[in-house]
Amino acid sequence: MDSTALKAHFEAARQHAPSPPDALMARVMADALAEQAAAPDVAAPARGRWAELLRALGGWPAVAGLACATLAGVWIGAFPPVGLQTAAGGLLTPDAALYTVDVMPATAFDASEGPS
Repeated sequence: MDSTALKAHFEAARQHAPSPPDALMARVMADALAEQAAAPDVAAPARGRWAELLRALGGWPAVAGLACATLAGVWIGAFPPVGLQTAAGGLLTPDAALYTVDVMPATAFDASEGPS
């Protein structure tokens, strides 16, 4: 058979789609209604506080990201890289006098002299 003959047969089959008899559909609906009436009413299970918190945070992918960021922060805080210690050395030592840095030395401003 060539493709045009097949197309003609498929088109004829589409035009004459079988439909179930009305008696069969009535029996199916009666059975479905009987099963629906016999089914017990089951309430949805109550969600706990942890499940609600998990849902509020965005589910497991978001909680996994938060856990990873937390662990990375703890790791960096406990064992800081050498470059971070060097860069933040003045900020982390309590005796550093960073507050006395003159950001505009050309103005010759000295707050300890008082008004002139």
